[in-house]
Amino acid sequence: MANPANQEEYHYIAYVDESGDPGLNTVKPIDQKGSSEWMVIGATVILSHRETSVPTWVKDIVSGFHGHQKYGFHFRDLNPAKKRVVCTSLASLPFRVFAVASNKKNMKGYENPYADKLSDDNWFYCWLTRLLLERVTLFVKEDSIVRFGEPKKLKIEYSNRGGLSYAQMNAYYSWLQMRSQAEKLVLPLGDLCWEVMHPSLLEVHNHKERLGLHFADAVASAFFKACDKHDTGGCDPQFAKLLKKRMARHPDTRDGEISGYGLKLMPNFKLAKLDPDQQEIFRYYGYPKQWWAPGPE
Repeated sequence: MANPANQEEYHYIAYVDESGDPGLNTVKPIDQKGSSEWMVIGATVILSHRETSVPTWVKDIVSGFHGHQKYGFHFRDLNPAKKRVVCTSLASLPFRVFAVASNKKNMKGYENPYADKLSDDNWFYCWLTRLLLERVTLFVKEDSIVRFGEPKKLKIEYSNRGGLSYAQMNAYYSWLQMRSQAEKLVLPLGDLCWEVMHPSLLEVHNHKERLGLHFADAVASAFFKACDKHDTGGCDPQFAKLLKKRMARHPDTRDGEISGYGLKLMPNFKLAKLDPDQQEIFRYYGYPKQWWAPGPE
C-alpha cells in the first residue's frame, strides 16, 4: 500500500478500542461505587487492501437500522436488535477478531512501578494492549509468512480514550522492546513480534473520525456486555457469541484454539472467581483451557 512520507509500508491494520475503565483504586463489586469490574480491549484485524471497503461496510450495516440518523454507530447506544445486526454483519466480514478481558477485582490498588512512569494514568490500558498485541502481532507474523513469504508490517489505530497520546503508547512499546532485547521480560512467551511493528504505524484517532474503530468498539462492548453485571444491567453473551466465526484461533485453522488467543481472560479462569453468568462466554469459547499469562509489565 502507498503511504504518506515517513510512514512504513503496511499490509495489515488493527483497529483497537476498549469498553469499561482502567480505574483500580475502587473496583466493583468490592466497592459499591467503584470503577467497572471489567476492562475489555477489542481489536479487528484486516488486510490493508481492504481499508477502502470499511466505509461501505459501515454504511451497509447502518442502512439496516430503522430510524438511525448517524453515519456510524456506538455499540453501547444501540438496542439489542441493532447490536445483533452489527455482530452478525461483523461475523460475515473478512476480519480476525481479538479480545482481552480483565476482571479487575484482584488488581484493586495495584500500582506498576515501571509502566506508570511511561504512560501516566494509562499504564493499565497500555498493559492490556500489550497482551492484545502479543496475539495480534503473532497472527500477523504467521499469516504474512504464509501469504507473502515474510513478515509484513501492521498498522495499529487506537481509539482516543481520555488522556491517551501517541507519545505515551510509543514510549511504552519502545521500553518493552528494549527489555525484550535484553531478555528481561517476565515471561519470554509474553513477547510481541517486533518485526511486524514500526513507530510510524502507531496512531491514535477520534472514534468518530475512523470508521474502522467502530468495529473494534463493537467487539470490546459485546464482550463487556457478556461478562459485566454491574454497569450494563446484567450479563448478556448473545452478541459476543455471534462473533465466533471471526474469532482468531491458534493455529489459524477451523480447529484452532480461541481461548487464550482470540479471547484472553485475565487473571486465569480459576483466579478470576467469576459468577456462573459471567463464566458463560468464556466457557463458550473454550475456557478453562489456558494459553500464556504474563504478569503486569
